[in-house]
Amino acid sequence: MVADPTSTVGVLALQGDVREHRSALERLGVAALLVRRPAELDRCSALILPGGESTTMIRLARTSGLLEPLRARIAAGMPVYGACAGMILLSTGQVIDGEQAQETFGGLDVTVRRNAFGRQVASFEGPVVLGGVGEVNGVFIRAPWVEQIGPEVEVLATVGPGSPGAGRIVAVRQGSVLATSFHPELTGDARVHALFLEMVAAAAS
Repeated sequence: MVADPTSTVGVLALQGDVREHRSALERLGVAALLVRRPAELDRCSALILPGGESTTMIRLARTSGLLEPLRARIAAGMPVYGACAGMILLSTGQVIDGEQAQETFGGLDVTVRRNAFGRQVASFEGPVVLGGVGEVNGVFIRAPWVEQIGPEVEVLATVGPGSPGAGRIVAVRQGSVLATSFHPELTGDARVHALFLEMVAAAAS
């Protein structure tokens, strides 16, 4: 199953790995809409939140008038995929080691730990078995992990043995919301994006 051809998948383009996510969607035959303003969000039926700096993205979303419209669309059930910083932005619980009273968009009943694996120099790659996809190469760059999940959250992947943070939750799904701690857009493997497009199609039907 792929996304309905009438669906418009956006990529939040305020900061972060915007180009890489757009390229992943293009490899799947989907032309992404870059979202910087509320009018562009209005044209989207689904959205990707890229990796980057979560606090910067929240600040820019507020400045551009996107913060409250984004929260409203996610609460109303728009399919969303968040990678790395996107996972932080989707959390509704506490952001551990985040800025004081760090704001988020919401959508996932999870508590996350920011920079859980350490600083930039602690970045690493390792195999991750992702539910619905199979084994993927997990690229972790100042990545969060999920500390706690709510009753409606499905765990899709944990860190494999032998990697830093082994056993920690690094991919989750709740309804039409998907999040990963790692960066599939940096690997050339579009299967995680394909999984999200399946979710978009299911939501549309």
